[in-house]
Amino acid sequence: MANAESAYRDLITLLKEVALFGSIGSLLGWDERVQLPPKGADHRANQSSLLARKVHEQFTSPRIDELLREVERSGLINDGDIAANVRETRRQYDRATKLPSSLVEEMARTEVLAQNAWADARKRNDFPAFRPWLDRWLDLKKQQANCYGYQGHIYNALLEDFEPGETAENLSRVFDALRGPLVDLIGRIVSSGRQAPLEILERHYPAAAQAALAREAAVAVGFDFDAGRLDVSVHPFCSGIGPGDTRMTTRYDEKYFGDAFFGVLHETGHGLYDQGLPADHFGTPLGEAVSLGIHESQSRMWENLVGRSRSFWRFFMPRARAAFPETLKDVKEDDWYRAVNDVRPSLIRTESDETTYNLHILLRFELEKALLTGDLKPADLPAVWNQRMKEYLGVDVPDDARGCLQDIHWSGGAIGYFPTYTLGNLYAAQFFEQARKDLGDLDAQFSRGQFTPLLDWLRKNIHSQGKRYRAPELVGRITGKALSAEPLLAHLRRRASEVYGVA
Repeated sequence: MANAESAYRDLITLLKEVALFGSIGSLLGWDERVQLPPKGADHRANQSSLLARKVHEQFTSPRIDELLREVERSGLINDGDIAANVRETRRQYDRATKLPSSLVEEMARTEVLAQNAWADARKRNDFPAFRPWLDRWLDLKKQQANCYGYQGHIYNALLEDFEPGETAENLSRVFDALRGPLVDLIGRIVSSGRQAPLEILERHYPAAAQAALAREAAVAVGFDFDAGRLDVSVHPFCSGIGPGDTRMTTRYDEKYFGDAFFGVLHETGHGLYDQGLPADHFGTPLGEAVSLGIHESQSRMWENLVGRSRSFWRFFMPRARAAFPETLKDVKEDDWYRAVNDVRPSLIRTESDETTYNLHILLRFELEKALLTGDLKPADLPAVWNQRMKEYLGVDVPDDARGCLQDIHWSGGAIGYFPTYTLGNLYAAQFFEQARKDLGDLDAQFSRGQFTPLLDWLRKNIHSQGKRYRAPELVGRITGKALSAEPLLAHLRRRASEVYGVA
């Protein structure tokens, strides 16, 4: 047992060292997207690729395997915390050792160069300029999938990195269960004849005032700016660099209020999760988020279930009026509530309402699978994208910048990521339903500006748990049920009834 205890201590020490190097890579990634000079991209690509190779080599060292084996054959494996750390480290190690360092290095280098190319192509509405990078990523991701090995669809190999244990086949069933009810609900909303007063959100909102109000909202729900910051980037994101350092970004449109404000609430949800992870477990699975779907549940909960609630705006409307006294002087609270819960098909995923949002994800999921199998050629992506946007959402795509170039994910090689957004919506609704049962009248609390009870509940049940449980088990432990689409559909129907009178 003494040898096993020593092996476990050595394992944790090595894992923390790997995580420290990884956090340096995260910092380089944040800097790249926030303040890197354009001419520094090549040098940053060399830095990132070298660091990625070193981190990969360090984590895939035979010494890690030796220490894992020592603990796995001992009685220590029966300890809950140790078992979780060893189980998840073994899973990650076995996958990582299947990737050659040269592939890891090339993917890191391509990520920097492709993201810079994407940002420029998006700005210039120039898909052909980005297409070679998409070709390159597809080749690299196929190599990666083949190294991992997989059963069923090739997509499964890549999905495992983001949502362990999930499959393309199961996701297809999930989307099928949502598609019909969502299309029906959206159809009834459109045919209701009612329109939310969206023009309220399209007035003039100075960026500086937006930034101050968004920051105030983040503080109100619990984000610690002594342990984080908020900056501007082309595509909003949140990066948990490490304990005490969580960085969020947004973008401001002075002619549309919702983009930045709800974007910041969304990233704040991610940030609260990162800030709630146990700092003393940094570098180990117990200090990491369960999955991207669970992470997304936190952002969608604070953005939509809390941030678009009537009770949130009972508390926050006076603050919005103070920030924009002229813009909002004639706006009633009820009209504002209806505006921020407007439902209508739109072009941009990140700006879409919570009812139509999942159709954006369905489109991307289908296109990713087809690109990987070769059923869809990259050169044909814009045309197929535009056709399916028309089919699913009834909108005409005017240009590629607002079409297939709108998301950063493919430029970073994050193929398999998009489905976690819909999983996040499902998890969020089911968790929130349980929180209402456990905490009583959440709306009364929100209307008084009391968000701490919900945050504490999330910290206890989700954030502090790290990767102690896989996502399905975590959902079952918290809610007593398997994941279901019903809580999300029930929530969307309630909102539709309030805003559009749809029964």
